[in-house]
Amino acid sequence: MTPRDLAAALLQKARDDAHVVRTLAADPKAADWVIGFHAQQAVEKSLKAVLTSAGIRTGRTHDLNHLLDLLTDSSIEVPEFLSEVASLGPYAVTWRYAELEVEEPLDRQVTLDLLDRVLAWCSGLLAND
Repeated sequence: MTPRDLAAALLQKARDDAHVVRTLAADPKAADWVIGFHAQQAVEKSLKAVLTSAGIRTGRTHDLNHLLDLLTDSSIEVPEFLSEVASLGPYAVTWRYAELEVEEPLDRQVTLDLLDRVLAWCSGLLAND
């Protein structure tokens, strides 16, 4: 699989996670940690798609800050709003596996808006490849 093919596959998986977020966000019975987890996954896969398409190896990480650092260290112009994705980091592992309650309720609309911006930015970069 070429880096471009892998990037396209990662972006599709990100879109699949985003679909789950959009579907569950409308359901008041859906737990915030589940929505946050899939939002984090969508962002993680989107960022990995961009990095992969640029030939940058990401390794097996769920750390959004690390992925942001890789983007910053590359020649890819990173929009300021991407710094907001760090708030989704704890949903990757901490609140998924630990017996901790999410400290603050997830703002579902803010999360959806951020997710839409991340996907649009990543899709735009990959379309221009």
